[in-house]
Amino acid sequence: MHLRLISWFFIILNFMEYIGSQNATRGRRQRRMHPNVSQGCQGGCATCSDYNGCLSCKPRLFFVLERIGMKQIGVCLSSCPSGYYGTRYPDINKCTKCKADCDTCFNKNFCTKCKSGFYLHLGKCLDSCPEGLEASNHTMECVSIVHCEASDWSSWSPCMKKGKTCGFKRGTETRVRDILQHPSAKGNLCPPTSETRTCIVQRKKCSKGERESSEKSHLRKESFGSELEDTIIHNGEDTKNCSSGKKGRERKRKKLNKEDKKETSSSDSKGLESSRETSEQHESKERQQQQKRRAREKQQKSVSVSTVH
Repeated sequence: MHLRLISWFFIILNFMEYIGSQNATRGRRQRRMHPNVSQGCQGGCATCSDYNGCLSCKPRLFFVLERIGMKQIGVCLSSCPSGYYGTRYPDINKCTKCKADCDTCFNKNFCTKCKSGFYLHLGKCLDSCPEGLEASNHTMECVSIVHCEASDWSSWSPCMKKGKTCGFKRGTETRVRDILQHPSAKGNLCPPTSETRTCIVQRKKCSKGERESSEKSHLRKESFGSELEDTIIHNGEDTKNCSSGKKGRERKRKKLNKEDKKETSSSDSKGLESSRETSEQHESKERQQQQKRRAREKQQKSVSVSTVH
């Protein structure tokens, strides 16, 4: 009985020595694999190494491997850097790199911003946009095509000629419209914003005020044209072209002056003819009245002679 107890005692003692030796060897292996492992690390690390940086992170922090030359160092961050997306696991939170054409991403299959040369469409980075869409170089996304939109036409302007509304029979009238939406690169172009057509009106004489205003506007146009010529000369344009332009404009002015003189002379001649007609009509009326008076006087004289007899 005593021998059995003694044998059991030695067996237990040997087993305890074996367990202690196993723990010692395990500790040596850990020291070889992770030299200078410390439990009191800084920067959010739970465990760290002087050579590899962070080995594990504190709760809710993301573990990221940063490359410095040929060496990778572990870092613990509150959020993943640009070009990475975060994934939480029960034992560790990791930052994983996005795809090669993706600058920022939400997960492995959904990109939020593409790198240069690619356009974002439905979470993917494409080198060219699908049909019906166009690439926006401002947002680097595939957007819908925008066509031009114009407002309705305005009413026609009064019939005018050379800035006047009188002294002519044939003139022009204009109507305009505004651009409400400018088109995108592939959108339909905008239509013309102004439209002009000829118009025929009843000729009427110009009053003194209208003539003076038209002359002032004509003088302003001439002065503006001379200023433009001066600026062209100062800017180094060819003097021969300027002289030929001046001669052409002088010819046009002379033609316009001749047309104005013709119109005014025709209107004046018509006025003289109408005044002559009115004076002739007045003289004929006076002659008729004199003839009637003479006839009445003759009748009265004949009546008085018959009563005397």
